[in-house]
Amino acid sequence: MFENVKTIFIDYDGTIHNSIKIYGPAFRKAYKYLVEEGVSPYKVWNDSEISYWLGFNSKAMWKNFMPSLDPHIRDKASKIIGREMLSQIRAGKSVLYDDALDTLKYLKQKGYHLIFLSNCSISYRDMAKDKFKLGDYFEKMACSEEYGYIPKHKILSKLKHKYPQGMVIIGDRFQDIEAGKKNEILTIGCNYGFQQPGELNDADITIDSIKEIMNIL
Repeated sequence: MFENVKTIFIDYDGTIHNSIKIYGPAFRKAYKYLVEEGVSPYKVWNDSEISYWLGFNSKAMWKNFMPSLDPHIRDKASKIIGREMLSQIRAGKSVLYDDALDTLKYLKQKGYHLIFLSNCSISYRDMAKDKFKLGDYFEKMACSEEYGYIPKHKILSKLKHKYPQGMVIIGDRFQDIEAGKKNEILTIGCNYGFQQPGELNDADITIDSIKEIMNIL
């Protein structure tokens, strides 16, 4: 199935980056602000509940999480999350999955065109790139902020014509599988990420650790 693949689109959070380590504290800090503003009830969030929002771009997250929230408060809470995640990265709290860099190195050495495709902000992408030297592996690092936070499948439709045919997208959420299906390219779902039940059912294949990619491609 994958013998003709030349271009690989790879999600970041939940695929190569164990992002709950930094998103959890950031989400809780923003929610504390919402409670203090009197727009949300007090609640203790666990990582499993918070991880549901990993994979959404910022615009879609707030639209689904608190659609009636005052825009001024929403924007401030969103900025709290963004700033705190960057702070966590600077503090060394950001962690890639075991074997993530070895897998990227393997794919690069095999001659694949590697494209980073994430529903994240530009500043987050750039800091991750610097911290983990991701530019050594990816020839393009696309993030949703660059495209006005349009859905991932629409970003992929803009990118795919720039790279050799024979494509696959690798990711842990429904946005990744949807992007592949709507663009008629192969999909690999990551069971070890932050997927919800049933989200990866339509993937062409699923994996339980990122290093399994080296047995497929």
